[in-house]
Formats: sequence, structure tokens, C-alpha cells
Amino acid sequence: ASCGIAEEVDDIQLRKCTACHLVRYCSVKCQRNHWRQHKQKCKERAAELRDELLFKQPESTHEGDCPICLLPLTLGNDLNVELVCCNKKICDGCFNAHQIKEDEEQVENPWLQDSCPLCRHHRPLSDAEVDAFTRRRIEANDPVALREVGNDGSVEEDYVKAFQYWSRAAELGDAEAHHHLGSVMYWEDGEGEGVVEKDEKKKIYHLEEASIRGHPIARRNLGIVDLSNSNEGRRFERAIKHFIIAANLGDEESVDMIKQIHEMGAISIELYAEAVRGYNAAVDATKSPEREAAEGMWDKMRKK
Repeated sequence: ASCGIAEEVDDIQLRKCTACHLVRYCSVKCQRNHWRQHKQKCKERAAELRDELLFKQPESTHEGDCPICLLPLTLGNDLNVELVCCNKKICDGCFNAHQIKEDEEQVENPWLQDSCPLCRHHRPLSDAEVDAFTRRRIEANDPVALREVGNDGSVEEDYVKAFQYWSRAAELGDAEAHHHLGSVMYWEDGEGEGVVEKDEKKKIYHLEEASIRGHPIARRNLGIVDLSNSNEGRRFERAIKHFIIAANLGDEESVDMIKQIHEMGAISIELYAEAVRGYNAAVDATKSPEREAAEGMWDKMRKK
């Protein structure tokens, strides 16, 4: 420990500093006595650890994989289907395939009609059924349900409600809720005006938490924040890293940002090409014959 006590000799279990993991202490008093000496190194190491976590390329976006076909879900809610009964999200390809199978089999098995393709329960169709399922999920502290109620509050322009439910969902680790708080509530001229005091540190914290969990739009917004402060050389490098990570997750606008920066002569063609390759690979990973069939079906319906 910082006071000289040795764990092996003095038979005391020492505890690491939770911020930097560099120093160990025998007690709270021991930690307090050492804080003045340790403060600067602790902050520097904690910042390094945070950056290691922040700039690690996520394996997938915050959307995750479709639990049926196991392919990455596409970005954008219009290409995925929310299942209210089990609060899961599947791709439109699997949902469309389920509906076709359901239509073929419902004569022999009427119970299959309007069943959930994942949990097999009856899918709630009326507003009353949806509300009942949502209430149960909220009582169970489901972060997705909490976030969706926050989204409803935002649509209704009830930003107090939106903030409360997004905050609860964020505490439970929901990336989208963190993104909403960072990009809507704490963002300049955002919907949080008059509801929460503008706080740059909280904005960055929520955007970082969403980014760590694979949210590409939150990641892009972090890049924009750093780019706006690019008179500091290190912030410009951070912005480029954010844009490349977001591009690797399939965010097209981040690729456009890198393209613009390249055209200004600020980064190399190789770096831009790397972002394009990463973006194309992420998009290709989401494709399947079933999803293409579903997209074709929706296109036909739109033209009618």
C-alpha cells in the first residue's frame, strides 16, 4: 500500500484505486492521506484508460445482431422490426419470412396467426395491448421499454418525461438513451432547453458511453465536437479516429466527413480509402437474400 503495508506480510487485503488501478490502499484513511501526492498521476492514467476503452473498435453497432439469422442489424429503424411482446428487434428479412410461413400454415394451425417470430406469443396489435405490454416491461425495469417511453415524451414535446425515462434507461446501460441525452438534452439548442442545464461534461460523457456501446451516430457527434476544437492538434486526431470507427460500423455520413477532410488536404487518400473499405464491409455484412426480398416487397407496396 502507499503507506508501506504489505498484503502478504501484514495479512490485509489491499484495494486498488478504482480510477487508475496504479496504487493500492489498506483503508479509506490511507487513500485520503495519499490523495495529494497521487492526484495528478491518477487523473492522467484514468484519462489514458478511458481513451483505451473509447477508441477500441466495437465488434458491432449498438443494434447488435438479428437473434434469428444472426446477421448484424442494419442501421435505421425502418429496416428492422420492434417486437413489443418480448422487446427484441429482428431484421425485416426474418420478419417477412415469418409472415410468409405464417400465411401458409395458419389454416392448419390458427394459433400461428399474428404470433411473434421470436417468442411465439401472440403479437400485440391494438394500442391497448401494446400499452399493457409496455407497462409490464417498465415494471420489470426493461431499458428498451424505458427508452421508448422517453421517445414518446420527446414526440409529445414533454421533455421532462423524456429526460426522466432516458436517464433511467441510460443508467441500465442503454446506448440509444445515452445518445439521446448527449445529442438532444445536453446539446446546444437541443430539446433539453429549460429542462436541464447545459453541461458540456455531461454531454460528452453520454456521447462517449453510447459510442463505447457501438452507437455510430453518437461516435460521429463526438468527432464533430473534436473537429470544432481542432485548433488543438490532438483533438483533430481524435476526430479522425471517431469518424473512422463510425465508418467501420456502417455510418455513411462519417465517410462523407472523412471525404471532405481529405479534399481539404488534411488527411491522406489512404486514410479515406480505409474508411470506405470499412464502411462497405459493414454494409455488406448486413445483406442477405431474405432482406433483399423484404426490401423488394416494401418497394412494391410503396409504388401502389
